[in-house]
Amino acid sequence: MTTVQDIHEFLKTLAPERYAYDWDHVGLLCGRADRPVTKVLIALDPFADACREAKEIGAELLLTHHPAIWSLSAVNDATEAGRNLLFLIENGIAALNAHTNLDRAPGGVNDCLAGRLGLTDVAVLHPDGTDAQGRDYGLVRVGRCAEMTPEAFAAHVRDALHCPGLRYAAGTRPIRRVAVGGGACGGELEAVAASGCDAFVTADLKYNQFADAAALGLTLIDAGHFETENPVCEYLAAQVRAAFPEVEVRVSQRHGDCIRFLR
Repeated sequence: MTTVQDIHEFLKTLAPERYAYDWDHVGLLCGRADRPVTKVLIALDPFADACREAKEIGAELLLTHHPAIWSLSAVNDATEAGRNLLFLIENGIAALNAHTNLDRAPGGVNDCLAGRLGLTDVAVLHPDGTDAQGRDYGLVRVGRCAEMTPEAFAAHVRDALHCPGLRYAAGTRPIRRVAVGGGACGGELEAVAASGCDAFVTADLKYNQFADAAALGLTLIDAGHFETENPVCEYLAAQVRAAFPEVEVRVSQRHGDCIRFLR
């Protein structure tokens, strides 16, 4: 019988926990390691909808990118995160996640984002090291695309990621070389610009970062935190299915961007 621990150990082979930043929370954050698992629900976030969906389908494990515990000092019903954890605990559902370790790992969040955008010749911008197979790992990916105008490239990103909308600042160059960083990677803007990229796709950007990018001639696109990271869910599902064919693995049909756009 497959257990939570079995799947946790497998997840470490995809995204070693030593890759996670020291401020992060990764791994088995809720539940029993020896719990048998017959069904897994995969979602980007351990929010209430995904927790309820896990119970409804009979999943013993909720596998997410974002952690179920972030800044909690108590697990009670006074906060949304606390209520979600209580729900999982009371229903015997374990919460397992890979966060910044999956961002940096080969094949993880940012390789999935680059793949969804159709980039070729993808590489790690500034590798932090190599894995056991000699592959570079690190945060930002860079790759190439067919030449486009900034406006056409922004439309391509919107369509490829199914964004309800996006924010962007158009640079002065045609788009050929692209950097991607799923989620909040705006802090990498200077490194991306210095690398000679024509565009940077990420999320959670600040107003002044758009002005800074425009001054550098760089096209900067905020395509949404959920939208830039969500492609990794199908990757995780495929990997877990292949490793544990006896386990039913589903990707959440209810998780989604918690931000709404009024047109």
